Amino acid sequence: MTHILAIDQGTTSSRAILFDSDMKLVATAQEEFRQHYPDSGWVEHDPNDLWSTTAGTCREVIERAGLRGTDIAAIGITNQRETTLVWDRKTGVPIYNAIVWQDRRTAGYCRELRDAGHEPMVSDRTGLLLDPYFSGTKLKWILDNVDGARARAEKGELLFGTVDSFLIWKLTGGAVHATDATNAARTLLYDIRKGRWSATICELLDIPMQMLPEVRDSAADYGVARADLFGCDIPIRGVAGDQQAATVGQACFTPGMMKSTYGTGCFALLNTGQVPVASQNRLLTTIAYQLDGQPTYALEGSIFIAGAVVQWLRDGLKVIREASETQPLAENADPAQNVVLVPAFTGLGAPYWNAECRGAVFGLTRNSRPEEFARAALESVGFQTRDLLEAMRADWAAQAGEGQVATLRVDGGMSASDWAMQFLSDIIDAPVDRPEVLETTALGAAWLAGMQIGLYPGCEDFARTWALERQFTPAMDAGERARKYGAWQRAVAATLSF
Repeated sequence: MTHILAIDQGTTSSRAILFDSDMKLVATAQEEFRQHYPDSGWVEHDPNDLWSTTAGTCREVIERAGLRGTDIAAIGITNQRETTLVWDRKTGVPIYNAIVWQDRRTAGYCRELRDAGHEPMVSDRTGLLLDPYFSGTKLKWILDNVDGARARAEKGELLFGTVDSFLIWKLTGGAVHATDATNAARTLLYDIRKGRWSATICELLDIPMQMLPEVRDSAADYGVARADLFGCDIPIRGVAGDQQAATVGQACFTPGMMKSTYGTGCFALLNTGQVPVASQNRLLTTIAYQLDGQPTYALEGSIFIAGAVVQWLRDGLKVIREASETQPLAENADPAQNVVLVPAFTGLGAPYWNAECRGAVFGLTRNSRPEEFARAALESVGFQTRDLLEAMRADWAAQAGEGQVATLRVDGGMSASDWAMQFLSDIIDAPVDRPEVLETTALGAAWLAGMQIGLYPGCEDFARTWALERQFTPAMDAGERARKYGAWQRAVAATLSF
């Protein structure tokens, strides 16, 4: 048993990645699934799609690598966070579609809670804001809107979980209902300081606590995947939300280290050690990972739309056929035009946290073409990252006297774009490091599982294996940087005021 199977269940696809005993990538398999948009600002997944694509890609990657289930030493799971599922305790049948992290249907209820003065208490316990992004109000919506759901939940007939919990339950045949501390920390229901579910918040949201999964370390015993799936029992030994798994995969184990992942959204995490830093700039305080019962905390900034803006160019505007076309288009954009795109398709995340605003484009001329749209789309990700970085620097300085993030480590699909990463370095005025292994999210999940069973090294030795593929350094004139970022700030202000 010399391989680790990493499950990376994401927002638009499920992936399975095999790593060998040296943590080298052996094979991958991926399958996209359908997105459901039943109303404006609503986003759902069919839970059966989440499970079937996960199980299918796991079987496919084992076959593709020429291995058998008996060659797999352990499974690590990483997942889209905050996405909310409720299923029958006995049958495992979900009672409603999975409500995706991007979904904004509970924005009005969150506003009511804020107006009633509950946000300081919720933020103090959870490190989060009262926003529809998180699982708690999604869960309440299901209980309030699915016929009979609340009564069944109160009788103990229903279970709640984020995607990791649902997959663990399915993999183990219903034997384990658990989550890890990083996923629990994203539900709006977990007290990150006391390390337990908050009875006060569950009472506020009217959520029966018997629905909630057991919270475990990120590297822990999560039972075994049943033999009928892969030909033998395979232990599940690592679990982390996707952004925390990427933080681990980037070896950001030292306070002050920062990574940014560019997938459907963009998520930047700054390791703050064993002290939870309370943000004064509407960032999130969260758990980066938890090992041996000790949580390591982080400041997090969440951007709802990153890679999704390229999907919009492809599927919405239909100005490109493949995501890779954006780089040559951006390179050929007219430098005399200053098109600014604010991709607030489902509102704006940190540090603005406005669920009601929607996307806008500024600076259009009669000569604006797909090239200018492509450049504006890629630049929007850099601008949003700078927004996060400015807020993190301020919070980190206030807490620890350290305001400078020397280098940003990046990963995720968009990090493969040299143009986008160079602009990112230019606009934040700091080096951007891209690792040799871009599959850092899957690597983080694999390392957690492999470390737990003794196949992989501990934190310090693992950190020494991190290798740089390319560093991007700032090359933009300071005046141009200030001009472009000023235009972005004006565009955001106009979008928020619309």
